[in-house]
Amino acid sequence: MPRLTSTLRLCLATLLLALVGCASTSGGNPLDPFEATNRKIDAFNESVDQAVLKPVAKSYQDYTPNLLQSTVKNFFGNLRDMWSVVNNGLQLKPKETAETGARVVVNSTIGLYGLIDVGTHVGLQRYTADFGQTLGYWGMPPGPYLVLPLLGPSTLRDAGGTAVAMTVGDPINQISDPWAYGGVFGLRLLDRRASYLQAGVMLNEVALDKYTFTRQVWLQKRRSDVYDGDPPDEPELPDN
Repeated sequence: MPRLTSTLRLCLATLLLALVGCASTSGGNPLDPFEATNRKIDAFNESVDQAVLKPVAKSYQDYTPNLLQSTVKNFFGNLRDMWSVVNNGLQLKPKETAETGARVVVNSTIGLYGLIDVGTHVGLQRYTADFGQTLGYWGMPPGPYLVLPLLGPSTLRDAGGTAVAMTVGDPINQISDPWAYGGVFGLRLLDRRASYLQAGVMLNEVALDKYTFTRQVWLQKRRSDVYDGDPPDEPELPDN
């Protein structure tokens, strides 16, 4: 497995252990007991994003032909669909598993390894699922809110799901050549960041405290994901 992925998993495990060891027992938001640490990591992520990721993503979006951008997005979307098939199966969802699986087959063959999104054109819907969602489906609580270095918002449960995805759920890990792996990994990161450019502009416009706003939206979204968009009623999440 590529060294970069192993390093990311090691950093993730180290961070989780450190956070567990320094959990605050004082007041504050019970969903975010590590807020002080999370805010520091969030500030680090923001500085890296502003200095490197955002400018490169903006240039990619402005100067790369739209057809090429769509091709890149389709390819990585097809890789995500492969992992979604596994997780929809683990969540005992036959329709979602079959339809997303059919997308992967069609896009990987007729769509030339996912470069062309034939599945959407023939009416095959995408049902995205990840291992964090699978753990939630089987009753595991989300645990405290976390901000992961470079990866951004998460929870303890989702961080574990991310580690599993990095280990067994990412086909890119099968690339043995370090230069090829780095190129594909970087292109995926670039494509993902470019897709969030407009969302970042809107966030700057509406949020007085971007950290709190992002935390609120993320936790609500992940809860909605676990319950397929229809979560049971619960008290509103605290704002601070």
